[in-house]
Formats: sequence, structure tokens, C-alpha cells
Amino acid sequence: MLRHRRSATAAVLALGVAAVVLGVAAPASAHVSVNPKEATQGGYGRFAFRVPNESDEASTTKVEVVLPENAPVGSVSTMPVPGWTVAVEKRKVDPPVQVHGSEVTEAVSKVTWTATGDAAVKPGQFQEFPVSMGPLPEVDTMVFKALQTYSDGNVVRWIEEPSAGAEEPDKPAPVLTLTAAAPSAGASAPAVAAAGADDDDDDSDGGAGIAFGVAGLVAGLAGLALGGLAFARTRREPAAGS
Repeated sequence: MLRHRRSATAAVLALGVAAVVLGVAAPASAHVSVNPKEATQGGYGRFAFRVPNESDEASTTKVEVVLPENAPVGSVSTMPVPGWTVAVEKRKVDPPVQVHGSEVTEAVSKVTWTATGDAAVKPGQFQEFPVSMGPLPEVDTMVFKALQTYSDGNVVRWIEEPSAGAEEPDKPAPVLTLTAAAPSAGASAPAVAAAGADDDDDDSDGGAGIAFGVAGLVAGLAGLALGGLAFARTRREPAAGS
């Protein structure tokens, strides 16, 4: 009898622990997120907004992603998602955004994907919505507020911004972390190479001058020797005739 009570108690404890673990882990894995989560300032990248379906009965029929106003991006393009239509909204930006040396006065403010037919994200599924963006602004983070609409009319607002050192909010917005681009290691190399080249040229010019000087000295000595021989020969020839 005691053994049965211990077994029942162990089973209850195991179920309790499992419930706690699942209760903690489930919300953390069901967020709308952006992948990858990190990128480099000034660069371009392909990013996917991953949208899981949290409902047990309804399907996700629409996804809206709002781009941050304080970090405009000059170029945003979308990738076709089968069964989904996409609408892009723009806004004026001041000052303009520089893209490949040109000023862009408009930037994308929101992208909306809407399911058609049977393409909605069903319970237990997720869908990714890819975009290409750049050049990425010189900020530490980009916060994308997202709205997820279900077939039963329920709208989940993933718009809460995380705070450093604080617990994760219930409905966190997708966050992209941006890091500064590494300085180019080859920026000073041409100057160093040019300096080396100048030194080589100077050395070669000096060497050439020395070579010509030596050659001239040898030629002068040879001429002097030949002149001396000729003078001695002329002195000997009269003496022989007499």
C-alpha cells in the first residue's frame, strides 16, 4: 500500500514539473521573430519574419510588419510567398537616405502579407516571410512591430520593446541587432606600398649613378694609360733611327 502511495506521489510531482517546464518554455518559443537576429551596419541582408501559429483552432491569415521610423532603410524588397499577397506602404523621410550615392526621400514604412485560398498558417505550423533590406542604418537595434491576425478575428500585437536587464515582455516585438562594420585593414596598405616603391626607385637611381661613375673612372684611367704608352713609343722611335 505504501509503495502505491509513493508511486502516485512521484507521478503527481512529475506531472507538476512537466507543467511548469512547458508553461515556461511555450511562450518563449512562440514569438514572431526576425532571422537572422544580427547584421552589420551599412550592409545588405536577407531577413525572414518567422510567424508561428499559437491558436489551437484558428489560422493566421494576415501578418503586418512595421519598420522603425527612427531607422529608415533605403531599399526594401519582398520575396514571393506562395498563396500570399503582399502590400508595401511608404513614407517620406527627412533627411533623405543615401543609397549608392543617391538620395532617397521615401522609405518603406510597413509590409502586409495576406493569405489567399487555403494558404493560411494552420495550428501547429509556422510561416516565414522573407525580405531584402539595405543599406542598414547606423543604429544599435531595429525594432519591428508586428500584428498577427487570425481567421476568428483575433489580433495579436507583437509590439512590446524589450529593455536591457528586464524580463522579456509577454508580446515582444522582433528585434534586429546591428553591429558597426570593422575598419578596412587594407586602407593604409597603398600608402605603405607607395612609400616602399619610392624607396626602391631612389635606391635604383642611386645605384645607377654609382655604376655610371665607376664606368667613367675606368674609361678615364684606360685613356690615360693608352696616352702614356703612345707618348713613350714616340720617344723611343727617334733614338732607334739615330
